[in-house]
Amino acid sequence: MDQLNLGDITVEVELKDIKNIHLSVYPPSGRVRIAAPLRMNLDTIRIYAISKLGWIKKQQQKFRSQVREAPREYLNKEGHYYLGKRYLLKIVECDAPPVVRIKHHTIELQVRPGSGLSKKQEVMEEWYREQLRDLAQPLIEKWEKTLKVSLNELGIRKMKTKWGTCNREAGRIWLNLELAKKPIHCIEYIIVHELVHLLERNHNSIFIAYMDNFLPDWKHLKNELNQLPVSHRDWGY
Repeated sequence: MDQLNLGDITVEVELKDIKNIHLSVYPPSGRVRIAAPLRMNLDTIRIYAISKLGWIKKQQQKFRSQVREAPREYLNKEGHYYLGKRYLLKIVECDAPPVVRIKHHTIELQVRPGSGLSKKQEVMEEWYREQLRDLAQPLIEKWEKTLKVSLNELGIRKMKTKWGTCNREAGRIWLNLELAKKPIHCIEYIIVHELVHLLERNHNSIFIAYMDNFLPDWKHLKNELNQLPVSHRDWGY
């Protein structure tokens, strides 16, 4: 992958077997990427990028002003998100296996006495992973039927660059663990997005036509997801 430096802005450039040039600015850090046809030279791509500098800077400013969560310390009454709703954390020390429970406006985190921050984080992240998998499975089954595709595997992990990814050859999608904190309709949007990649690899006009047809409000959902509070980690979509 090549890079262009336009003042203080770095643009990642990937040459692909596509017909048209595509410019993207990814939340939350404002990473800039251009996908361009194989035949296009870097000078032409640079001229194109310069012509879009105003739009790039506007998008980056929007993402950088986005609300950020403070680093989690796993203390009583600390705010934690689940499915778009903010809960207050309640730590319960008990000589029993760790467990997480939702109770009205609180998330109850049960851990053994003396458990440190890393253990509390581990228990919470595993709970988020289980919840996201349980939420995602029926949505995947629903959209497999609608899109007439078949998924072989669902994976969930922390990701620094994307909400989700799709491996067409393996028939596998990965979801970002952070999605468990977002509203269910945003989770569904990402699932549809990744499943559509089983039909079309690239973010081209064919892909957009599929999204417009199957999920007409996908652009609204995308904007909503990208405006929600993000983790304190600089994980740059």
